[in-house]
Amino acid sequence: MQLLQKTYTPAEYLELEEKAEFRSEYRDGEIVPMAGGTTNHNQISGNVYANLKFLLKGQDYRVYISDVRLWIPPNRQYTYPDVMLIQGEPSYLENTTSTVTNPRLIVEVLSKSTGNYDRSEKFDYYRSIPTLQEYILIDQSCYHVLQYVKTSPTQWLLTDHNQAEGVVQLGSIDLALSLNDIYDRVNFEEIEE
Repeated sequence: MQLLQKTYTPAEYLELEEKAEFRSEYRDGEIVPMAGGTTNHNQISGNVYANLKFLLKGQDYRVYISDVRLWIPPNRQYTYPDVMLIQGEPSYLENTTSTVTNPRLIVEVLSKSTGNYDRSEKFDYYRSIPTLQEYILIDQSCYHVLQYVKTSPTQWLLTDHNQAEGVVQLGSIDLALSLNDIYDRVNFEEIEE
């Protein structure tokens, strides 16, 4: 006998999320608890955020780390990207400053529990965002960065970076991030959860 799973409206999810001790994503009616992070995950996210924030100081960009929620209307998804870059002012959902809709660049740090989802379905959802120009996936267990840059409305170019001395030349903004900076103080011996 199969049990039916309760589905929620976006409004019900937002109400529950405001009171929750732990964050969850919303996937077209389903509430999915977010996995806990590792120190490597946190270090990589922080390194990317800090580098973008420093290198773009004084320019018309906003950089956000994992506490800002993203709404993807065509797919009815609420999610918390590890790092988001917005050009100009953020477009907020309704009367809130906790949910944005217009990222130019999204960065996700991969984990064992979410890696396949981040590479497939989540990327499908992200591609429906009109402002999104670039998607970066970072492995936390070795030097490995996948970079997708939008080249036309229906095409994305993949560049695979896997050398410690490598450089990710961003396609959505005029900026480069070295893999050494992305992976600064990351311990590859750490056991990923």
